[in-house]
Amino acid sequence: MSEKIYSIGQNGQAWTDIEKTLWFSKQSIKRSYQGEVLEKIELLTTFNMINYGSLSIDEKRYPLFAMKSRNWNSSNKTVLITGGVHGYETSGVQGAIRFLETSAKDLMDKVNVIVVPCVSPWGYETINRWNNKAIDPNRSFYPQSPAEESYSLMSFINGLNVDITMHIDLHETTDTDNSEFRPALSARDAVEHTHWNIPDGFYLVGDTSKPAFYFQEAINHAVSKITHIAPADKNNKLIGVDIEQPGVINYSARKLGLCMGVTDATYVTTTEVYPDSPLVDDENCIKAQVSAINAAITFLLNKYI
Repeated sequence: MSEKIYSIGQNGQAWTDIEKTLWFSKQSIKRSYQGEVLEKIELLTTFNMINYGSLSIDEKRYPLFAMKSRNWNSSNKTVLITGGVHGYETSGVQGAIRFLETSAKDLMDKVNVIVVPCVSPWGYETINRWNNKAIDPNRSFYPQSPAEESYSLMSFINGLNVDITMHIDLHETTDTDNSEFRPALSARDAVEHTHWNIPDGFYLVGDTSKPAFYFQEAINHAVSKITHIAPADKNNKLIGVDIEQPGVINYSARKLGLCMGVTDATYVTTTEVYPDSPLVDDENCIKAQVSAINAAITFLLNKYI
């Protein structure tokens, strides 16, 4: 069980608006969404840059953007790539941008690409899992979502009115999951959460309703050339979940309100990079995310072409 008593709230009592406001008051800006995200994607002239909303906490500071293939071809399959649903998971954001800057240009004639590099810009700047209202966007992808980040993305995707064949959602599992975010979750909801071991390495989370064994296998095979795949623990689990195959577990995406469940795509997965491993650095983590995207699209092209 988690042994940490969180600094906000009373033990055994779920947070009210008072505790949530106190939590928000303790957050601070630690990096720049403008400099690290917007200025990079503004240079990508081979894509249409679409403003699909903004966050009400500061509409000018936190506009929401998606990048869409400029040479859209309705005969091609469409892929969706999302990053920064959890703003603190850096390589998801930077991996999506790196893909746009590099290999994406070689795929423009083969697939239609939609990339949302930073779903949660306030979370990115404050290095947070939650949004400013202490809501986890990656548990909030459902109708009438209380998370602006999730609601805006769903509205944008639904408004495109296109069939999406593949969706890859880029994430990280970090040591702060146990040191900060799970204790905060336990305090917020007054629910005790199991303290799990953080997997040392890359792994994938598929959807229990469409696990796509060979799709997940192909991604892990490619990523294993960049970084190490997380081994199962002594109970043959990753983050408390039974493994389906090495480096792969499955979650019920829509039931849990996960981003990877936001479309009807046949092939979906969530990547999980481990940036705190002594075997990796920031650049290696970004490259792992790009490798996962490339492998996923390659699998798709091999399947349909």
